[in-house]
Amino acid sequence: MFYISHYSSPMGLITLASQHNKLIGAWIEGQKYFGQIVNATKQEKSNLAIFNQTKKWLDDYFLGKKPSIKQLSLAPQGSAFRHMVWDILAQIPYGEVITYGDIAKQVALQCNKPHMSSQAVGGAVGHNPLSIIIPCHRVIGANGNLTGYAGGIDKKIWLLQHERVDMQNFFTPKKGTTI
Repeated sequence: MFYISHYSSPMGLITLASQHNKLIGAWIEGQKYFGQIVNATKQEKSNLAIFNQTKKWLDDYFLGKKPSIKQLSLAPQGSAFRHMVWDILAQIPYGEVITYGDIAKQVALQCNKPHMSSQAVGGAVGHNPLSIIIPCHRVIGANGNLTGYAGGIDKKIWLLQHERVDMQNFFTPKKGTTI
């Protein structure tokens, strides 16, 4: 059984999901991928401890307090590869960014491979079920391209600005542009 709750953020509604007292999802309204809970049996249960902790974490985040991801009991569901990528994402400091290529290099090292596809990393980043908490919004293209946020580029920009990331060298490609 999955439990869900909602959190009203400055960016819109965030749907929270838990299973076995652990947070498995935090999706921004309009996000592309909702994971396996979309068709699963779920029940609204707003006052669970994990939801209260997550809402406090989100309150602190939106107040600029830089809460630690370690404050929450997380259990995102995905393949071993996705978990490897999400673990790297979880280590990106507040207010900093990393490229898909940098993550691919770290994954390749961990897997003892000569290289790893940035596109494969992008797929894992895009399917992160814990938006904001596992900070996939802090991942950019090698050339400063602000692409690849399942919640929408406008929300990615909002989050980076909220964290006071210097964005003067970043850009969003025009539709139809190949990078």
